[in-house]
Amino acid sequence: MKPHAEIAEVWPRDGRVRLVGHIHGHPAEGEWRLLLTRRSHAEQRLDYPAQVKGDRFEGELPVADLAAATDTAETDIGVEDGAGVEEWDIHLTDGEVQLRAGRRLDDIHGKKKIMVFPEQRVRGIGVRPYYTVKDNLSLECRTGAST
Repeated sequence: MKPHAEIAEVWPRDGRVRLVGHIHGHPAEGEWRLLLTRRSHAEQRLDYPAQVKGDRFEGELPVADLAAATDTAETDIGVEDGAGVEEWDIHLTDGEVQLRAGRRLDDIHGKKKIMVFPEQRVRGIGVRPYYTVKDNLSLECRTGAST
């Protein structure tokens, strides 16, 4: 299995998304950060410190930052019609390697349809974590009405 950031816990609440997990298949030395990459514009990134002890990591990101980044890109995601969606992929990085965040070491396949996290709303933009069809963890920013 490819090295990755194995997610153990996702805590979306109080205006933040907190992630806890383990670095799988790669040495955990050095400084690590959570890296968010806007899927439609890979040059747009946000990053936050991650605490690493042994192979365990923990980090959090403020939902308001995603809402602000999405809000400034309104025309890119179709806000003019009232229903835009933007996705951000999550990695753990030490500056040299980027490990995709996901949950693959359990026996649950198809998490996208099984695990649903609550949405947090900031300035009219809803942000929620979700698992992709490949069981990676990403964030969805949705403008308009809550779903």
